[in-house]
Order: sequence, then structure tokens, then C-alpha cells
Amino acid sequence: MIEARGITKRYGDKHGIHAVTTSIAKGKITSFIGPNGAGKSTLLSVISRLFAPDAGQVLIDGLDVGKTDSAELAKKISILKQANSINVRLTVLDLVQFGRFPYSKGRLNADDLKHVEASIRYMELETLQDKYLDQLSGGQKQRAFIAMVLAQDTEYILLDEPLNNLDMKHSVQIMKVLRRLTDELGKTIVLVLHDINFASAYSDFIVAMREGEIVREGPTDEMIDTAVLRDIYDMHIPIHVVDGKKVCVYFS
Repeated sequence: MIEARGITKRYGDKHGIHAVTTSIAKGKITSFIGPNGAGKSTLLSVISRLFAPDAGQVLIDGLDVGKTDSAELAKKISILKQANSINVRLTVLDLVQFGRFPYSKGRLNADDLKHVEASIRYMELETLQDKYLDQLSGGQKQRAFIAMVLAQDTEYILLDEPLNNLDMKHSVQIMKVLRRLTDELGKTIVLVLHDINFASAYSDFIVAMREGEIVREGPTDEMIDTAVLRDIYDMHIPIHVVDGKKVCVYFS
């Protein structure tokens, strides 16, 4: 379980997030939703220790994230941020192999290579694995970075807007892969998503943020509700059920 206790993170005179407390269930997909600037990415970054909080504490399975050794933390939790830039020229294979560094320290063994191969296959990158990252489209590059995170093989996977730059086919592919990782391997996935219909279709729980605070949270079926969504987005969003899934008609 991930526990965020009273997390505050300021940017100058402004709060990014203020006194945020929440628990994230183990072995489930939890999506953070809300308007731009709500604090979703900031909370994700504090949980992963990319940002140090100004106040509060994050615990992962009882371990204090702020005090845990970096090498050990990298075996427990992985994160993919929105903006990913690498200053050296790497192939897709090189990048995905880098995901094994917490274990291999640069010396890949047979087990490392097995994880690398599986991650490339999950993301359908076999034909691109020898291509350099600067030869890829935005969507292909995003899939390569996600494959790197999968190769890290952590129990907790944090993804900040992983569907950016992806077309519909690959967005669905990624969400199906994440669902499989949760259902078959027991991974705990935490996502920042802008499209509430992807959150509705694939999440177990939803945490909704607005102006740096959590305004609502709960099981997906309870959160995908017109009255709840009005509190989050300040707009009327009709909901229809299609093939057993709730679809938010926010464009009408």
C-alpha cells in the first residue's frame, strides 16, 4: 500500500498541493484525474521521491520513501514522467536495458535479458528495437519509455500521462498491458490521466484533485457519476453505459 500523509509541496508563494492525504490500494489500478494545475503530477512526483515534500510523509509498504536507500527504492517503485529527454544517442534496446540497471548495474544476465525481451514484446517494439530514439515518432518513443519502466519490474509503477502522443490503438494497447500487469502479476499501477473515459474503462479506483487538494476519491463506479464529475470539473457530463462500461459524454 502507498500512504500519503499530509503532503504539501509549494512552488514559491503558491501551493502545488496542500495537506494531501490518501491511500492507494495494492494490486490495483488507481487513476489521478482533475483539471490542469490540480496537482496530480506533483503528487505523483512526491510519492516517487522525484520531489521532496515541504511537509508530510509517504510510506510504501511501511517504508518511509524519504529515508529509503535509492537503490532499494528503485527495485520497489518506478516512474515515467511526462517529459523524457536523454542526452546520449540510444537505441530502443539500449533504453529498455537501462530499466534493469537497479539489478544489473550495467552487467546484464539472463534474467535481465528475459525482462527486457518481454517488455519489448509487450509494447510491440520488436521491429523497432534497433532503431535510435531520434528516429522514432512521438508515440513510438513513448512506448519505448514505457517498455523501459516495465523492464524495471517494480511492484509499484507510476505513470504521468502515459497516453500523451499516442493514437487510439496504442493508447488502448498500453491500458490493456497495464490491466494485465495488475490482474496477472499483481502490480500496483498509479496513473495521471486526462481522458476520464480511459480512467472509467480501466481503473479500479479514482482520486480526483482540484486546486491542489483531493476533492473526491473512491471506486471507479462511484466516481464516474454526473454529480461527482461536476464537483471536479465544474461542468455537466452526461454518462451512458456501453458494453457495461460508463462513457462520459463531455463534448456535448
